[in-house]
Amino acid sequence: MKLFKGLDLAYCTNVHRGNSWCETFDSLEKYVLAVREKVAPEERFAIGLRLGADAARELSRPEQILRFQKWLAAKDCYVFTINGFPYGNFHGQRVKEDVYRPDWATRERLSYTILLFEILEQLLEPGEEGSVSTLPGSFKEFQTDKTAYSKILENLLHCSDEIDRIKGPKSLDLHLGLEPEPLGLFETTPETVSFFDNLKERGDGRDSLLQNVGVNYDCCHLAVEFEEAEEGLNLLDQAGVRLSKLHLSSALRVAPTPENLKALNRYVEEVYLHQVVIGQNGQILRRYKDLDLALSAIKAEQGPTGDEWRIHFHVPLHASPGNGMEDTRDHVRKTLDWLALNPEKCRHLEMETYTWEVLPENLRSQDVVQQVAEEYFWTLETLRERGLAATPKQTT
Repeated sequence: MKLFKGLDLAYCTNVHRGNSWCETFDSLEKYVLAVREKVAPEERFAIGLRLGADAARELSRPEQILRFQKWLAAKDCYVFTINGFPYGNFHGQRVKEDVYRPDWATRERLSYTILLFEILEQLLEPGEEGSVSTLPGSFKEFQTDKTAYSKILENLLHCSDEIDRIKGPKSLDLHLGLEPEPLGLFETTPETVSFFDNLKERGDGRDSLLQNVGVNYDCCHLAVEFEEAEEGLNLLDQAGVRLSKLHLSSALRVAPTPENLKALNRYVEEVYLHQVVIGQNGQILRRYKDLDLALSAIKAEQGPTGDEWRIHFHVPLHASPGNGMEDTRDHVRKTLDWLALNPEKCRHLEMETYTWEVLPENLRSQDVVQQVAEEYFWTLETLRERGLAATPKQTT
């Protein structure tokens, strides 16, 4: 939906199942339109589209994308951003670190991302802006030699060249957002700046590189890293790194009391990776690849307990986990404080709580449509408080 100061807001449809285009489109008709009726039935509604590789190939067929264009027009909806992080199936089976495969060292990742931009080009009007978000190059444990790192840089440079080709005829502003994530190839803001320094050095002479390739800033991820939003966002800006998109998302945070550590077992599940960062007085002591590994290490007294745990588990924006659990919504608020002062720095906002199917029952008491609607109401109110949105019209 259109906000003040040229901003666009959507929710990411990766909360819904959909690997093929048929499954993806079914979720648009079944869920997205139902959310729209609750949130903004009389406004042009934005869709944060998640397209896996299979769905993208199917949608790219001329007859299929023409049908989708007609559907968008008939439903008064539009797409300004595509989530291109998960390549394959994202629900109902083990994903974990496989969400990083294929990574940016591979031709498959490059070809898939170019295809997403070609699809987006056909969904945008001349002069409009569109974004695709993607993984932070790779997963740290995948990187065993400098050859892979070099391939990642070269493929990103190739992608930037292809973005130049795709955006030209319609004078579009297209950009790729690399998404720092705990234990990703780059996960903190300083690591991100260092990666972009290397990318700029390799891409010397490409004037459009920093216009085409930037960062998808996920509030959950950077909060897990114990970062302060204003400090990190200013650092990216000073380094000349474009903010492609802001993911409005909240992480799980707890004090590691015996009761809370026991309660954390309710968040251990077999689909997604839930990296844990343990801190003491705001300083990072240790990282664990997954929540079950962190709990096992503490039980065996093999690691520091710290005074706060932050867990990469996306929890609803509108509701605190409760039962001794807290969240990092304050990082979202501070991110939007910064945006209110710098609205020209990033125009794409997307809510991303993809974990609905694996949330503990107390956080899944509503159906997914109502949960997403409640997240909209919370987000729009938070934006309104900062002069970035009108008062939402809520319906039951």
